[in-house]
Amino acid sequence: MFRLTSALILLSASLMLSASVNPPPHHTKNGFRNPYPGFQQHGFSDFLRWILVDRPRERKKLQASTFSLESIPNDGSALRNNKIAFTATWIGHSTLLYQMDGLNILTDPMWSDRASPVSYAGPKRVTPPAVALENLPPVDIVLITHNHYDHCDLPTLKKLGNSPLYIIPLGLGKLLASSGINNYREMDWGQSLNHKGVEIICIPSQHFSSRGMFDRNKTLWCSFVVRNGKHGVCHIGDSGYFPGFREIGEKYGPFDICALPIGAFEPRWFMGSVHMNPSEAVQAFREMKGGVLIPHHWGAFRLADDPFDLPPQLYLQAVEASGLESERCLLPVLGETKIIPEITP
Repeated sequence: MFRLTSALILLSASLMLSASVNPPPHHTKNGFRNPYPGFQQHGFSDFLRWILVDRPRERKKLQASTFSLESIPNDGSALRNNKIAFTATWIGHSTLLYQMDGLNILTDPMWSDRASPVSYAGPKRVTPPAVALENLPPVDIVLITHNHYDHCDLPTLKKLGNSPLYIIPLGLGKLLASSGINNYREMDWGQSLNHKGVEIICIPSQHFSSRGMFDRNKTLWCSFVVRNGKHGVCHIGDSGYFPGFREIGEKYGPFDICALPIGAFEPRWFMGSVHMNPSEAVQAFREMKGGVLIPHHWGAFRLADDPFDLPPQLYLQAVEASGLESERCLLPVLGETKIIPEITP
């Protein structure tokens, strides 16, 4: 018995040493990085070039804050009563509610007026959330893809409280705990867990993290797969176009739903590595071989230089050019609930 215990201890120590000597390629000594070929890291000097040089030249393209987006009334009653249908509801920006066999899964919940650390400055919302937070059905799972203010909104999380299980990338737990959220699980790329009958898998994306001047890439960023043997969802958070999409489809598909970001992509020299444009999102969808495509990450905040109404225009053009069936490439209206058929691409 003593020999067996000693052997197990030695094996465990050996595995820990191996992991420390050969960390995953997206890990660094002090945080994380994008390991894919062709990725371009832009620092603070590039940010200043964009804000002080490029943006003044392109100001004529920017729309006034009076932009409005079509929406439909949604008081949440149908969502609260739904216990069977497989649905997706676009609430705004990257906040979607997926309903899967009675389970309610919320992504990157954002109900604040500003994507900012303060309430009086920073990107201001131009379209309100399509469903009031208090009208949601009880939320079982919250998926947070990274720590940017438009995706990880602490005032909203405080209101949601500790009833949902928060699935978050590595390093983000400390921030949630500072706001009283302790019902969370941190995950690395490739890790999975099971909760209430669904499997949740943390998958790669090509982006970055920061909430201030000195914490860049200290926490991980990611996307998620959710599946239960009957339905499959691949929710891509903020990401540049990268070689991983085909592998995601082959390894974790098929997906009934692929949700991909289409906004905040200009200027390309600065945004291209971390934000897809609509054409790239359609290409990523093709590579993942999804059932239906739902675009998000547009129409709520001015985060880059593309006009508010440009992402959906380019998206529809890309869909037409791709030859994909239009019924597979959705463009939900704010507040619209789509009932998703089971599709095997």
